Amino acid sequence: MNGFDWGAVGESLPLLLEGFKVTLLATVLGTLVAAVLGLAVAVAGRAPSRFVTVPVRVVTEFVRSTPLLVQLVGAAALFNTVEPLYIGITVLGIHYAAYTSEVYRAGIDGVPKGQWEACRALSLPPLRTWQAVILPQAVRNVLPALGNYAISMFKETPFLAVITVQEMVFEARKYGAEQFAYTEVFTLAGLIFLVASYPTSLLMRKLEKRLGH
Repeated sequence: MNGFDWGAVGESLPLLLEGFKVTLLATVLGTLVAAVLGLAVAVAGRAPSRFVTVPVRVVTEFVRSTPLLVQLVGAAALFNTVEPLYIGITVLGIHYAAYTSEVYRAGIDGVPKGQWEACRALSLPPLRTWQAVILPQAVRNVLPALGNYAISMFKETPFLAVITVQEMVFEARKYGAEQFAYTEVFTLAGLIFLVASYPTSLLMRKLEKRLGH
């Protein structure tokens, strides 16, 4: 049985770090898409017209009910002229928006009814009510949950390798195939994921305690 090849670890590290930059970029931009789109879906879900709420609900349930991997492959097949990284970021953002929308909905529902009544009593326009009163309270309440979804997205970026996005796992698989050093390179990739995600998890726990969750 061959031993662990530390030389392969040192040789593959720069390649994995280059791939990690793509992983991090996909996570950050995907999180932004999920945060903004999820909020839009949550607000649209409270619209008075069923012509708005029903399509929003149908699309959201469809996204939640299908695997991320299937969504990535399907989107890559439909938009095969688009850069795979852009497809990956968009699909990640839409996929997680379906979940963050529920987080936002819970945060909005958690705003005391008295706040809504006070806005009506002051004759505040709906846009002003949302911007100045409801959303600041709702977003503050759901920040830890949004952070946890960002961590989950980070750990699911390896799926992007399926559509040839050159993120960290793509680089690890490529190096492992060329040098027959799968154990070393995937162990290193796993450690990089751990080093990047664990401190973030600790920060989320501290934020939860600070916000009183």
